[in-house]
Amino acid sequence: MLRSYVNSAKTTVDKSSLSLRRVRSQTRLRESVIQRLLLACALLSIFTTIGIVVMLLVQAAGFFSEVSILDFFTGTKWAPLFQPQHFGVLPLVGGTLLTAGIAILVALPIGLASAIYLSEYARDRVRRVVKPLLEILAGIPTVVYGYFALTFVTPVLQNIFPNMIVFNALSAGLVMGVMIIPMVSSLSEDAMVAVPRSLRDAAYGLGATRLEVATRVVMPAAISGIVAAFILALSRAFGETMIVALAAGSTPKLTLNPLESIQTMTAYIVQISLGETPHGTTEYYTIYAVGLLLFVMTLLMNLFSQWFVRRHRERY
Repeated sequence: MLRSYVNSAKTTVDKSSLSLRRVRSQTRLRESVIQRLLLACALLSIFTTIGIVVMLLVQAAGFFSEVSILDFFTGTKWAPLFQPQHFGVLPLVGGTLLTAGIAILVALPIGLASAIYLSEYARDRVRRVVKPLLEILAGIPTVVYGYFALTFVTPVLQNIFPNMIVFNALSAGLVMGVMIIPMVSSLSEDAMVAVPRSLRDAAYGLGATRLEVATRVVMPAAISGIVAAFILALSRAFGETMIVALAAGSTPKLTLNPLESIQTMTAYIVQISLGETPHGTTEYYTIYAVGLLLFVMTLLMNLFSQWFVRRHRERY
């Protein structure tokens, strides 16, 4: 009787061990499948980026085989569609920097002030309401922003600046700045919230005011995240298309006057991509040359952002 009980117990243990091995085997199989799927997604993203870069390089090579790189980067006149042709990209770069600069002058102070309020002043209930409402601005289609700049902002500005023409860099830059405010405020607020509460409590214990804590303790501690948000918003402004295409005009002019019509790099790409330029011509390849330059500019900004974050990141 004792022997049968022992045999029964052994059988039960063996079955339990077998069942446990099966569960572990199935778990390892699922984890392996999930790992391979995640790896495939990561590799797909990498290969897509490599494909885009290779395509830009190959197509831009067709342009630079006919146009001097020196003329492209130092020329001050851009007229590839007219005779005589000029391929100096500086007017497009200047227009892009002008509108992006105006946008950052709008988005940085307003977005940073919003982030300080949300992280240091607002109650949790207010933050849960205000932050999603602020981020709604990021969900509005950019073509709506473009028509808003053209039909509302420009007429208002013309009452202030009578010499302003319909298509101008100022209205496009102002509306673009409004569009990227949520990016600056949301990312900066996340960086400020991540600052340990102990730093705030220590500053309050020394008699600091709430504003002094926000500007002299929290902001320096979160500077890496704030700068990353600023550069990300600047990259977004560089790549914006519809607002500048609709409101800034299509006049490639090297100027610092925001009341004049200009053309950005993305707006030029849209103009050529409408299909009126024959495929395979030098004019057609200008799309890829300008696109490659825009890619390099945004890449350098992102690399600088990563370097700055690594160098100034505070670890607590």
